[in-house]
Amino acid sequence: MNVVMEEGWKSVLKDEFEKEYFVKLRDFVHSEYRTQTIYPPARLIFNAFDTCPFDKVKVVILGQDPYHEPAQAHGLSFSVLPPCPPPPSLNNIYKEIRDDIGVLNCSNGDLTPWAKQGVLLLNATLTVKAHAALSHHNKGWEIFTSKAVEELAARRNHIVFMLWGSNARAKKSLIDPSRHLILEAPHPSPLSAYRGFFGCKHFSKANQYLIANGMQPIEW
Repeated sequence: MNVVMEEGWKSVLKDEFEKEYFVKLRDFVHSEYRTQTIYPPARLIFNAFDTCPFDKVKVVILGQDPYHEPAQAHGLSFSVLPPCPPPPSLNNIYKEIRDDIGVLNCSNGDLTPWAKQGVLLLNATLTVKAHAALSHHNKGWEIFTSKAVEELAARRNHIVFMLWGSNARAKKSLIDPSRHLILEAPHPSPLSAYRGFFGCKHFSKANQYLIANGMQPIEW
């Protein structure tokens, strides 16, 4: 199977493409794109990997599944392309950044500049049916993205993993805390942000850790 993906990630994950679960996943996803409206556009399924090469990752922010309404999802967790306004969870992320570090460099909902600085914006599930959240849940994507996190944590050092909400925190066991910084908080959704996401100061903590380990901080 020929998967088009950034070469560093493809080299690390190549064995997954031939496994039974991924072959079934591939067939399912191909069928869905042929017969349903699926997001993101097929060419952007692996956008998180393509925009943030394996050897450039500094920070990982895990989402759940892509936005499921038109003109939103483009393969980066929490991110939307203009003119789509930032969704509620992203607005809460922006609020925390302003409260935490006093400045926000984002002028819209497109987080591509973060990805190009080394922020892997990875959803646990990489595709979704229109108007149907979690419709591609438990089809195999979670196995694949867990493997990506596992390989990243095993092969690299000094990465910041931001785990927001129970789904993201479930991947904590894949990460060695002696080699990486793990930051946990409730999800930034309006349903849970006030339970501890606001005030978590993850963005300043991430930059302090990167600087302490000789890396450029992220311009949030």
